[in-house]
This record gives sequence, structure tokens and C-alpha cells, in this order.
Amino acid sequence: MTRTHGASIAAVVLALLFAGGAVTIASAEREEAPVFPVSGSADAGFARDMAVHHQQAVEMSFIVRDRTDDEEARRLAYDIANTQANQRGMMLGWLDLWGLPKVESGTEPMTWMGMGGHGDSGPLDGALMPGMATKTELDRLRKADGREAEILYLQLMTDHHEGGVHMARGCVEKCSVEIERNLAQGIVDAQVSEIALMADLLKARGAEPRT
Repeated sequence: MTRTHGASIAAVVLALLFAGGAVTIASAEREEAPVFPVSGSADAGFARDMAVHHQQAVEMSFIVRDRTDDEEARRLAYDIANTQANQRGMMLGWLDLWGLPKVESGTEPMTWMGMGGHGDSGPLDGALMPGMATKTELDRLRKADGREAEILYLQLMTDHHEGGVHMARGCVEKCSVEIERNLAQGIVDAQVSEIALMADLLKARGAEPRT
């Protein structure tokens, strides 16, 4: 069985477990949820926002894959793209299961966390949420080659992971669907580990994280 097939099977199993399981509550901060979350819930907000967040990580990973021949950097990019594409599919599938739109018009990203996105100023050069790369940064990555592309990717993805960890921790605290909280905790654990790995990769290239 390949790693990709294993991830796909895992996604199906998780979806079946959710479909057959009851919603459970594990935090005093979470209110008892209905059978399916409503559109304005933390569960729906996290699924929508993290799906968008993950999509950019997949995009950046595919960009750097084509801009360097370094096997270490390409392997990391593949792992991130594969993992986050599968997780994104799960979250969009949950929204379908709950009968909720994948985009909620008029609601800023991360409102469910009490943050309200970027406020009246709007997205900063296309960066919809904290940690996301701007259009200018993505253009730089597309034009970079070799070691320069690797360093920029590692720096951008470190920022991206830090934003993703912050959001996932918000779901662990606020989401009501147990399997979604479990996914969020898994994101925290995996991305904290990858942040440390990327710091080592940057150091090996004579660079360091931007923050």
C-alpha cells in the first residue's frame, strides 16, 4: 500500500466514524452542539478557513517542487502537500455532510475565533489569514530557483504553519465535533514538529525563520 493510498483510506475511515458517531463535548467553553453544526459555529468556521489555509500550503509546495532539485526539500514539500490536501478534502466533505456552504458570504475569516480577519483594511496583498503568504511573496517563490527557492519556501511555510497552529488550537478549544477537534489537535502536533524540522533545514542553508 502506498502512502497516498493509506492517507485516502484513513480519510474515508474518519468520515465513516463521524457519520456513525455521536457529537461529544469535552470542554466547559463549548456549548452542546446540535446533530450537525450550524453555519456560524466554530466547527463550520474552522473547516472553511483551514481548507483555504491548507490550499495555499499545497500550492506553495507544488511551486517549490518545480524550483529545486534538492531531494530533502522536495520530500518535505511532497509530505506537506499530500497531508494537507487530504485534510482539506475531509473538511470540505464535512461541510457537505452538514449541508453548509463552503464559502459564507459577508463573514470574514477567523470570525469564529473572535478575530474578524483583517478588519476594514481587507486582506493584506491577498493574505486572507495570519501566516498566509502574500501575492508578492508567492510571485517571488515562483521566480526563485535552487537554494533561494528552498529558503524562501521554508520561511514562508514556517509562517504558514504558525498561523495554522494558532487556528487549530482555536478549534481544539471551541469546536464541538469530536472528530474535528481530534483532527485539529493532530494538525497542531504535526505542524509544531515540522516547524522545528524547517528551522533545522534553514540553519543547514545558512538562514533562519523570519520570525
